[in-house]
Amino acid sequence: MTETSLAPTDNVSSDDDESSVGSQPVVHPDPSQPMPTSSKARAKRRIAALEEELETMRQEKGGKQRKTTLYVAQGRAIRRLVVLYHSLEDLVAENDRRQNRLQRGYIELARVLPWLHGKLGDLDHEDSEDMLRKANAARGDDTSTLKELVAAWVNQEFRPSPLIKLHDKHSRGFVSDICGKLLCPAEWDWSQDSVKAGIRDRTTEYIISENSWPLFVYENYQVNSDDLEEGFLKSRLLVLAFKAVFTSPSSARETDGDGDGADIIENNRRARRRSDQTKVKTCVASIINMRKVTPRAIAYIACQVRFALSSVSSWRTIDGDFDYEAFWCNIVDFFEDVPGPVTRRKVDKLLEWWTRKIFGTNHREDLTPELVSHMSVNALAEQRKRLEDAAFDSD
Repeated sequence: MTETSLAPTDNVSSDDDESSVGSQPVVHPDPSQPMPTSSKARAKRRIAALEEELETMRQEKGGKQRKTTLYVAQGRAIRRLVVLYHSLEDLVAENDRRQNRLQRGYIELARVLPWLHGKLGDLDHEDSEDMLRKANAARGDDTSTLKELVAAWVNQEFRPSPLIKLHDKHSRGFVSDICGKLLCPAEWDWSQDSVKAGIRDRTTEYIISENSWPLFVYENYQVNSDDLEEGFLKSRLLVLAFKAVFTSPSSARETDGDGDGADIIENNRRARRRSDQTKVKTCVASIINMRKVTPRAIAYIACQVRFALSSVSSWRTIDGDFDYEAFWCNIVDFFEDVPGPVTRRKVDKLLEWWTRKIFGTNHREDLTPELVSHMSVNALAEQRKRLEDAAFDSD
């Protein structure tokens, strides 16, 4: 039988090809010429380039986000300390036109967020909206917190029967005898059956609106009709709620005597510095560097307490005939729109009372360089200097 050998064709490769490579001259590619590449390799390089470009864009965006994160987060203070409803654009526009309450609001905003005026150009509309979303979220958090706390405080102080349910608002408002008393306008006597019936039936003789001061804002929940300013905005409920929001719910356990908010803030700061400490939540007053109580903060708390006492389940501007925004404005105007120096002194005294209640008697913020220069430490230093000068002149 004759053996037939099959020679490889041009399109078929065999192991003999590999063995024969050694006998053929090796051709080295010209480094100056582009290397031929496959479409798969080109696609890989293109994907890598796109991924690198995407990462660069992410870093640039992340840098901007980090730059504005602090600003946006601090927007939570806007509702608490500046305005109850208005936007940043409203405040800036009214500041340009120098319009009374809103213009003063812009000044307060610049005080609470001192970086804002210089950074307005860096904040786009989306950043401003994010700040307001944070502000509204903070208001919602406070509303949720005070919903239970206010009910617990009322139960503890008045011992109503039945007790107010912590998680249910439907039994509050004017259907509740104790909540109705606290919400009742100062000019009416809730203990009279005709007043209760008129308010509950919503007759035209008993309209509940922001034009009346509710009883809960008064000290000991009592009103002197001959002097409506007596005890005004000094109620225990307001102080408790202020502490719960701005210093901490645990600090709201006691309202008698002067407060200890300054100590709470300092202890909070020290606790956060300790490396072995578990995560400590920073209180609102510390975040916004608050050392004194302001009129708009009081107005905010009054709105929150009023809402907590009501039977309305979700935050709204209008509750029946009662307008929360107008109520807030009335309290702000009481402090800011005074008729003369006599009422100004009374307002300043009330704010000092509030600051002592919340932050105690700590007055370090009032230690101005001029005041310190007249104190004994500096006085002794000056005496020693004069002694040295006199000895030098006598030599």
